[in-house]
Amino acid sequence: FHTLPLLGGLLSVACLPSSLQMVLARLSTTTLAPRALVRMQEPPVTPAPVTEAPPAPPAFNVKDLPGISGPLGFFDPLGFSTDASEGKIKFYREVELKHARVAMLASLGFLVGENFHPLFGGNIDVPSYIAFQETPLQTFWPAVMLAISILEVFSVFSFNSPFGGEPWSIRSDYESGDLGFDPLGLKPTSAAEYKEMATKELNNGRLAMFAIAGMVGQELATGSKLF
Repeated sequence: FHTLPLLGGLLSVACLPSSLQMVLARLSTTTLAPRALVRMQEPPVTPAPVTEAPPAPPAFNVKDLPGISGPLGFFDPLGFSTDASEGKIKFYREVELKHARVAMLASLGFLVGENFHPLFGGNIDVPSYIAFQETPLQTFWPAVMLAISILEVFSVFSFNSPFGGEPWSIRSDYESGDLGFDPLGLKPTSAAEYKEMATKELNNGRLAMFAIAGMVGQELATGSKLF
């Protein structure tokens, strides 16, 4: 009696279409994997955010420096900057700034010193170009040179190494004229405003260099004070 259900099942399968018989045959021969071997689907891996590299600094162009203004614009009739490197251009600019600042102080010193001179008893009332020789300070030239050399020694660190590098050139990361001295906090934080202020300083310094040369020349020619 136990064989009757089996025979009935076989007969019922035999009556099925051939396509369904093939599917049932495959299912009966398929071996299921153990539960322990079934791997759970791993969560999707979130890719790390791509950090873009900072943009490269713009190529050096001497015409982008401060100090270029109307009516002459870029003025280099002798072509000092034609084949010069960035370091050499920065060296020229540092030299110009130092002379400009000294000339502005000297021009102011001529104007004030010849009208107001209370030091050393107020008796030094002579043209400014010889005022130093009229004071006891003329015997302290070594001390004066030492004071000047201290500032110059610190400026050496802004130069490129002469060993294997270009001599008399300034590092590309050095900001021209920056001595780290700004007690009143006048230096602008905006690049455009800083360039405008640097241009004003250069233009005033250039005028002062011509002015002090004219002052000294006139006092040498006349032998008398200007003011």
